[in-house]
Amino acid sequence: MLKNPMTDRERRLKWFRDARFGMFIHWGLYSMLGRHEWVMNRERIPLKEYEKLAGKWQPKPNCMRDWAKLAKKAGMRYMVMTTKHHEGFCLFNTKHTDYNAVKRSPGRDLVAEYVEACRAEGLKVGFYYSLMDWHHPDGVKCMKNDASWARFTEFTHGVVRDLCTNYGKVDIMWFDGGWPLSAEGWRSHELINMILDLQPDCIINNRTGLEGDFGTPENRIVPEKTRMWEACMTFNHSWGYTPIDTNYKSAWEVISMLRQCAAGGGNLLLNIGPMPDGSLYHPCDTELERVGRWMKKYGKSIYEATDPMEQEWMITGAFTRKGDTLYYHCNRWPGKELAIGGLRCKILSAKIMGGAALKFTQKADRLVIKGMPEKAPDALSTPIELKFEGEPRQQLGPGHRLLSEA
Repeated sequence: MLKNPMTDRERRLKWFRDARFGMFIHWGLYSMLGRHEWVMNRERIPLKEYEKLAGKWQPKPNCMRDWAKLAKKAGMRYMVMTTKHHEGFCLFNTKHTDYNAVKRSPGRDLVAEYVEACRAEGLKVGFYYSLMDWHHPDGVKCMKNDASWARFTEFTHGVVRDLCTNYGKVDIMWFDGGWPLSAEGWRSHELINMILDLQPDCIINNRTGLEGDFGTPENRIVPEKTRMWEACMTFNHSWGYTPIDTNYKSAWEVISMLRQCAAGGGNLLLNIGPMPDGSLYHPCDTELERVGRWMKKYGKSIYEATDPMEQEWMITGAFTRKGDTLYYHCNRWPGKELAIGGLRCKILSAKIMGGAALKFTQKADRLVIKGMPEKAPDALSTPIELKFEGEPRQQLGPGHRLLSEA
């Protein structure tokens, strides 16, 4: 059984619920090939050939400082970096394998540099760790061979122990790659209890085969009503550095994702795959700086506005809520007048967030806000602050009938 009761889970999750926005980093030997982090598997690269990359990797010293500074500028409050992906190469020093960044190239502990960079910017520290391992000789054999299983699970627990022992406080352990074993096979209860013994404030995700402290929907934003969750999304369509994948997200799209996550009570973990030398590619730098400028002005409508509200889709925007305040994030500005249907609450006042009061009329469930500027005050998204009383709910359905006509 796990040692920590639900009450302790809520204590450990407190900062995470308030954080709202984090940076995910996928970085490893695969970055040198630039064809996705699954390149070893997808192209069936022989192990001995792939291992040669471990003698060639030379990232710039302390390149993580640029990542952490950008994360802070963007309004992010934590980071998660791949300490070992499925390829099996550890970016840190461990006595359990020589296939690591200290014993091979670049001859440095990249995780230590990352932790230092996070702390310098006041960001919480998260470690991604892949349970699956394409390099370890028992990584597949463990399915059918008891001796291989015993060696591989001891290896896994030992390496995780190193991560939880050698780098000070760890805020998140973010597991992935649960194939080929079950929670029982990974000895996941034992693994999590070990982590919490070493890091009593740490939160752990749901990819060990157990429920974990929070859910992790991947490349989709799907709120989980019964627990904390975090949507992990990519800046293009790849996790690792893939220069041929140029379908980058704009600041407008990132802010829209943030609004969706906040409205559902979850976090957004946005992934960047740095170049082999650790440089950040364009336009992730400029677009995230734009997000950061927006968050400085309107962050209250994201960080703090996480109270639940039932709402319908609207072409002009969507809501977040804090207490008796609704924020309508208008990311498609309609001009001088904005109409919102289906609100079941009574609106008491309306204003552009941080700006002037607005006139409005409300007849039954149709709210019309008038006298708005012709052009959006902020082209990325302009929150309109609505004070209300009553039930914070929007209900429309496919039919057409005013509430007063029902």
